[in-house]
Amino acid sequence: MKILLLDDDLFLRDMYATKFKEGGHEVVVAEDGKAALAKLEEEAFDVVMLDMVMPLMNGVDFLKEAKQKSNTGKTKFIVLSNQGEESDKVAAREAGADGYIIKAESIPSDVVKKVEGFFNG
Repeated sequence: MKILLLDDDLFLRDMYATKFKEGGHEVVVAEDGKAALAKLEEEAFDVVMLDMVMPLMNGVDFLKEAKQKSNTGKTKFIVLSNQGEESDKVAAREAGADGYIIKAESIPSDVVKKVEGFFNG
């Protein structure tokens, strides 16, 4: 898989990028929604993983804009966040998220397996 990993937390971004690379996946990172949208203009991704709480643009706003890009039709959008309220999950789904993973409930290797399941399922 080719993954765009969007998270403003450098430590988490690096940790998840490392885990996905260890699993044989190609990973491109972005620190905010604006940077991620620019990367979506440049290339196509199989999966976009995003946080809900970020500077410049929150996850819902990012999803709404990203889903309008011409090259994201087959892209899976998966939220990886600590925002675990049902209202957050509903808002993400309504904005176009294909999956929602709560960071605190999954160790990084499980996150990789879950994302692979969303992509292959």
